[in-house]
Amino acid sequence: MHGSVWAIVLAAGASRRFGERSKQFERLAGVPMVARTVTITRRTCDGVVLVLPPGQAWTGDQVDAVVEGGDHQSESLRAGLAAVPLDAAIIAVADPAHPLATDALVDAVVGAVRDGADGAVPVIPIAEVVQRVRDGRVVETLPKDDLVLTQTPQAFRADVLRAVHADRPRPVENSGLLVERGHRVVTVSGDVGNVHVTTPQDLAIAKHLIFSRGDRCGPQPHHDPDE
Repeated sequence: MHGSVWAIVLAAGASRRFGERSKQFERLAGVPMVARTVTITRRTCDGVVLVLPPGQAWTGDQVDAVVEGGDHQSESLRAGLAAVPLDAAIIAVADPAHPLATDALVDAVVGAVRDGADGAVPVIPIAEVVQRVRDGRVVETLPKDDLVLTQTPQAFRADVLRAVHADRPRPVENSGLLVERGHRVVTVSGDVGNVHVTTPQDLAIAKHLIFSRGDRCGPQPHHDPDE
């Protein structure tokens, strides 16, 4: 598949599990998490649409459009889609909750779509035992052989992503929505260092990872293998 790649950075969440502050504006090594995500998508994609909470200003650059999000992620995604040019071939969806995503991860999911998939998601194996709990009691242990943890960024054929959102479906994760509609979503190897920041404790882990790997100024530069 040929054509331009655009990114939608979903940064309109209320971060209720994080606390009183909006986690996407928390700083890692002096850089807001949302700015880190914008930087990496700017390097790896042809255009970037940033989705922010209503009334939130963006004083940075590196984006082609800034739009207001909705009450849930699906509405925010559709607001972002409306700002992506119709001739875009692939759309990468990223979020500041995974602030340590790498250029290589974006390249991997985009590459999988270029190779013919309708969507691509990075995954990592589940190392711990997975159990279902009700009222504080374990009621079932789940087999984990075919279970994985799914990360962002993810990538999708632009026409397919627009089509599955055309009838404004209920809030649902994008790759799951594609699968429900009969589209093929493939996996690529995820990155255990691409932590999902949900709580202040997760943020502390992300800060430790940044400094332990010597990354004090944001993600490393992207190098085009064809150069």
